Amino acid sequence: MTRGGCAWTAGLILVAVCLEAAVRANDGDAVFIREFTLIRRDHLAEEPFQDASQKPEDPVQSSRTARSEEDRDTLWDAWGSWSECSRTCGGGASYSLRRCLSSKTCEGQNIKYRTCSNVDCPPDAGDFRAQQCSAHADVRYQGQYHEWLPVYNDPENPCALKCKAKGSGLVVELAPKVLDGTRCYTESLDMCISGVCQIVGCDHDLGSTAKDDNCGICGGDGSSCRLVRGHYKTQHASGKTEDTIVVIPFKSRHVRLVLKGPDHLYVESKTLDGVKGELVFDKAGQFHLENTTLDFQKPSDKEILRITGPLGADFTIKVLFSSGADSLVQYIYYQPIIHRWRETDFFPCSVTCGGGYQLTSAECYDLRSGRVVVDQYCHYYPENVKPKPKLQECNMEPCLASDGYKQIMPYDLYHPLPRWESSPWTACSTSCGGGIQSRSVSCVEEDMQGVITTTEEWKCLYSTKTAILQPCNTFDCPVWLAQEWSPCTVTCGHGLRYRVVLCIDHRGLHAGGCNPSTKPHIKEECLVTVPCYKSIDTLPVEAKPVWHKQAIELEETTVTEEPSFIPGPWQTCSRTCGTGTQRRTVKCQVLLSFSQTVADLPDDECEGVKPATSQLCYLTPCSGLSGKGKESKEEEEEEEREEEEGEMPEREELHDWEYDGFTECSEICGGGVQEAVIICLNKQTRQTVDHSLCISSRRPLQLLQDCKTQPCPPRWETGAWSSCSATCGVGLMSRTVACAKQPSRNSNRTEIWRDEDCLNPKPSPIQACNRFDCPPMWDTRDWGQCSRSCGSGGIQKRQVLCKQRLADGSVLEMPDTFCPSKMPQNQQSCTKQECPPQWVTTDWSQCSVTCGSGVQRLQTICRKQGEDGGYFTIDPENCSMMAQPTRIRPCSLRLCDNPVKPNPTILAQRKVYIQWRKGKKLHLVVGGYAYLFPWTTVVLRCPTRHFRKGQIQWLKDGKPLTGLPHFSITSLGYVKIQQVRASDAGVYTCVAGSAQEHFVLQIIGSKQKLSAPETRHLPQEKPKVRQPEETSGGEKFEELPITLNRYDNIVERLLELKGSLQNDKDVADKPHSSEKNRSTLEDNTSELSSLFVLTADTHRLDKLIHNLSGGLRGPQGEQVMAQLLKELTMKQGETNESTLHPPESVESSTQVPLLHKPNVVVHPSRPRSPVIIQRSRKVGAAPSSDLVVNVGVPILLQKLISSLEVRCEALGNPEPSLIWKKNGKDLQYNRRMVLLPSGSLRILSPSKADEGLYSCTARNLLGSSSLSSWLQITGSKGRNCVQSNVMGATVCTDRGNSSRSELCHGQACPLRWRVDAWSPCSVSCGGGSQTRSVRCLKGPEGTSMEMGGQHCLGTGKRPSSTRLCNQLACARSRWASTRWGPCNGRCVGSGLATQHRHVYCQDTNGTKIPYRMCSGFQRPSSLKNCSTEACAFLWRVGPWTQCTATCGRHGFQSRQVTCSNRRTGKATVERYCTWRPRPPSWQRCNLLSCGRGDCRDSTRYCEKVRQLELCPLPQFKSRCCHSCRNT
Repeated sequence: MTRGGCAWTAGLILVAVCLEAAVRANDGDAVFIREFTLIRRDHLAEEPFQDASQKPEDPVQSSRTARSEEDRDTLWDAWGSWSECSRTCGGGASYSLRRCLSSKTCEGQNIKYRTCSNVDCPPDAGDFRAQQCSAHADVRYQGQYHEWLPVYNDPENPCALKCKAKGSGLVVELAPKVLDGTRCYTESLDMCISGVCQIVGCDHDLGSTAKDDNCGICGGDGSSCRLVRGHYKTQHASGKTEDTIVVIPFKSRHVRLVLKGPDHLYVESKTLDGVKGELVFDKAGQFHLENTTLDFQKPSDKEILRITGPLGADFTIKVLFSSGADSLVQYIYYQPIIHRWRETDFFPCSVTCGGGYQLTSAECYDLRSGRVVVDQYCHYYPENVKPKPKLQECNMEPCLASDGYKQIMPYDLYHPLPRWESSPWTACSTSCGGGIQSRSVSCVEEDMQGVITTTEEWKCLYSTKTAILQPCNTFDCPVWLAQEWSPCTVTCGHGLRYRVVLCIDHRGLHAGGCNPSTKPHIKEECLVTVPCYKSIDTLPVEAKPVWHKQAIELEETTVTEEPSFIPGPWQTCSRTCGTGTQRRTVKCQVLLSFSQTVADLPDDECEGVKPATSQLCYLTPCSGLSGKGKESKEEEEEEEREEEEGEMPEREELHDWEYDGFTECSEICGGGVQEAVIICLNKQTRQTVDHSLCISSRRPLQLLQDCKTQPCPPRWETGAWSSCSATCGVGLMSRTVACAKQPSRNSNRTEIWRDEDCLNPKPSPIQACNRFDCPPMWDTRDWGQCSRSCGSGGIQKRQVLCKQRLADGSVLEMPDTFCPSKMPQNQQSCTKQECPPQWVTTDWSQCSVTCGSGVQRLQTICRKQGEDGGYFTIDPENCSMMAQPTRIRPCSLRLCDNPVKPNPTILAQRKVYIQWRKGKKLHLVVGGYAYLFPWTTVVLRCPTRHFRKGQIQWLKDGKPLTGLPHFSITSLGYVKIQQVRASDAGVYTCVAGSAQEHFVLQIIGSKQKLSAPETRHLPQEKPKVRQPEETSGGEKFEELPITLNRYDNIVERLLELKGSLQNDKDVADKPHSSEKNRSTLEDNTSELSSLFVLTADTHRLDKLIHNLSGGLRGPQGEQVMAQLLKELTMKQGETNESTLHPPESVESSTQVPLLHKPNVVVHPSRPRSPVIIQRSRKVGAAPSSDLVVNVGVPILLQKLISSLEVRCEALGNPEPSLIWKKNGKDLQYNRRMVLLPSGSLRILSPSKADEGLYSCTARNLLGSSSLSSWLQITGSKGRNCVQSNVMGATVCTDRGNSSRSELCHGQACPLRWRVDAWSPCSVSCGGGSQTRSVRCLKGPEGTSMEMGGQHCLGTGKRPSSTRLCNQLACARSRWASTRWGPCNGRCVGSGLATQHRHVYCQDTNGTKIPYRMCSGFQRPSSLKNCSTEACAFLWRVGPWTQCTATCGRHGFQSRQVTCSNRRTGKATVERYCTWRPRPPSWQRCNLLSCGRGDCRDSTRYCEKVRQLELCPLPQFKSRCCHSCRNT
């Protein structure tokens, strides 16, 4: 093929290059590497050509980019699009092709590469090189198949696929080139591309030389961390057992510690969320803690700890002291600078147009939390240098006419920018009516020490300069307000009338300060249109002088602190009749505030017009000259002076008062007033002149008119702001905002309307306040539990943290040194109630016999703990309420002289075995009863003493046990029944000499009842215990001394209870149940489900049957059966033991049945969280007037009853306490609502008021469980009465008013015991006690009277007031844990994450001790699942690509796998989906055999192979047989 002819297929030659990379095996077969590494995306959907003669369209041409300038100068076409990445994770390679446009040789490469998929692969994805080796496992090499393992770090050719055969050590180069993207070396990012190792930098770029610095920053200069060195020497003499070496913070790297000496290192961790961990190095190797790998080496004389990092939490390196010399520890690490300055973006421009400035600032940034913190953190590192603010011009375009400066908010809260500083405002220019005041404004800077200096104004231009002028005293000046005129002073003719004139200020108060010259007159003439017929001497005088006096008094002006004219009172009129004059004094005065005295000032000190000092007056008209004689000379002179001074009549005629329209309405709606405007008018020119030219006494009356009377629309009404909710750290203020409307003008109330009826915007009802950082303060948590549950000497602790609430509302945990005050106490002593007495075992008693075999008993004493913590022995009567431990062991001192051979005995066990779950084999002992499932294998033992086991004989139903195929009798005397069936039920008898014992076997599910045989066959034996009848044949027969079906009813009820519990568990196991509910129910029922066999003593069941006179189905029977099941399950570890085979040596050692380890998994008795037994029906057959139901089912009462009992039966260890609630609130007990001693709830004469949701909660130390019942009462109206069996009275209820009921007693109420609920256990372990109140009552419910205890002795035994609890022994050390942390751990499921808690070992005093001290106890889990939306992610897969081969073993296909949100479908990083295995992104395909006789293509590139004339090559011809057959 010519060079020019290959030009257009340059991109396809790469396929050939890839296809030529094959390994020739010895058998001649060719092994192909994966072809998809060089498949371009546009090739994946390529269809084969229909006609080979047609020239195919170049697939590269469609995806070509435009040729660059550089390409245009050469003969190359533009580069094609990038191919699909060779790997989906872990770093792969992608390529781009270009073709030569000339028939000549083009200089340069026609392919270029780049890295891709630079994300970590999932942990279970496996090594890429190992995957390539494993792909050859199905190809023979030298005639054999091998499992190939990769060979790493080949120094000669790292990009060849060298693999090693597992087991043989054979190393073979299976391919000359690994797939693109394979790492050259394990500890390097360099990758193999086209068989050549290419350098890859830490920035994942090909050819890059970028490296990580010591701080882990790619291409960094090491400035983001600091080197920390140090050493530490232990001090054994201090008396400590451990000490802290150093605390290495989160994200530190390259940690190295070397300890020389006998002590030992261990590590504690604490994450940013407060989750704590611990790691003790017990051997050399690699350890993992908080996603961090620790390499620990332990040579002979030292310990070396290396951590490459980065650390996943704060690590505290501690040393554990041991005996010997002191140790020396040297350490070195790189600590990240976690608080760094960062420059903010430019603040908004100081102006919106016209040229302004904008600044940057610097803020201290926490790299771990991603939040801004106070500057003190960044000042801690000397390496940190705070950037200086930058200034630049902005918004230089000219302003429009409507735009201008706009104020912006300050941004730097910790280092203030230059700002405008203003001086105080000057005094206002006027006292009212609107004035102006000014101040000076300058630009200032504040340095770190708080010193303020003046600077250039341009530095402050980022914000608007504050105003230097502002209006002031904008309120209206005081105005005169005239009241209504008084009636006329005469009843006929001419008289006078008066009015009150007030000076009203802007607040509506009469305070003075009005202009005296504008004051309206207070007196004017009036005319009464009634003629007067009396003489002049008898004309009426002023009838109501009170008005004149009031006007004069209100006219007086008070002295103020401002200089003002103060007029004195008017003197009497100068004439007694006719028109005279009055005079007064007017002084300029001021009030001296410091002495509260009045001082006179010159008239020029007062502003305004001085009030008149004289005025005309008129008392009565004069008759002739009678008045003249009374005038003085001064009066005449005054009158003449007035006539000379002015020409008053002429002025009055020239100017006069007139109305000139009205003022603006006082209101915009709802009804206001308008005042008529009065002007002084020149009659000739009709021009308005000054009011002084008109005679004030002739001023017209003030006229008012209504205006704007239409009702107002709804408007927003706001209340006053409330006080701030927080004094710092951002709080909230609130106010009421309502849309209101006043119904009418005179109404004092408003009506509230809808918000839509008022215009927007609505005023905000809340606003932020006190938005600044709080000072660091101590935050104290709740006190923990006391270290001792009873007695003295206990302590309790709490967590005390220094926290700061920031202005953004977040809370930052600070170092303790940041809080100013003394740290609150974090530990205090606590005292509990007195510890109850308890039994303590001492020594074994003497042997019961002096010779032969006897027994010894373990002796006990009653002890109590004193106040000093010590124990002392007390009277055993004080421990009578507790079960006394009894232990017996055999003893043998010596052989008795001439012992008499004892009679053989059978060590029977009087037990009833009830199989609880299916199992393969059961071991039982004669003497009792067994109720078993069919198809269970049973081994029935007959332990004997003084009798050879090989001579034991067995009978079934009185006949010898022989001839049955599934029965077998062993040499040890056992009977083994293989897979029992219904026909195997019966009575089995073990005969050992004269002794015999029986065993009754029943099959669960079989309806067959056992019946005693007429006679039983007994073998002839010399020792005789009984004297039976003898038959002629020499055989002896005896009646059966055992009841066959005695316990059938009890077993049936227990199995029914088991079914109800199993139903609860089935509900909990549904897939949609939450994890919490599931785990709780599993804990509650796991004890029952793990039981193999329930074992009960026959005498316990006999006593139960005897006491239950009412039968098992009554209310009492239900309660007793539930209690029995509780006892049997709590003693499961003991009662199950006899069902399992013990060693044979024990049987002959003692007559006392001992307990032994089981051969099946049986859980020992352990504490359990509560579970409430749920039933779906009523309990028992109570009378219709007294109803008993179980909680958990709805209760519908359609007729009146006297009492309702709701039972709540719970199982748990410790025994749970029961709490009742109604509608979510604690139930209040009264005379009708009674809590019974059993924990059940009794409601007497239930009515409508009692309807609701009743919930019973069973709670102990391990958890709680709840069930609820809804009570609904219906019924018709009327009166109904029923006889109450509970109350001993008749209850009558009016159905029309169902809450009303009454009690009518036929006889006095009997005496009875009343008990309250049990108190919580006094201790959590080691044996505690519970108490309850027991009272003797007499009288009806609700009004009963408490009597002495001796009065109720006749009604029955007094109920116990104390009982034992929590009998498990306490350990000196125990595991303790903190509270569960937040639900933000690793995702483990769809919507599920993990939450952590710190688990540590502590002693009885609550002191933390090394965890190995608790190694003997089961460590609580520090991790559990929780629900969170943060983990709502799942894997999404794309379609598979076309297979690379149609047959054979070498075809592959790939697909895209992404981690996406399950709601939005948005892709995210893959670590959120690691809770579920990642679906494979590639797989083998078309694995069918190609067949040696079939000639067909096994790869989709065969058309290209034929076009490139590659068919002559054997490796291509075999793969493309069909396409190459005619070449």
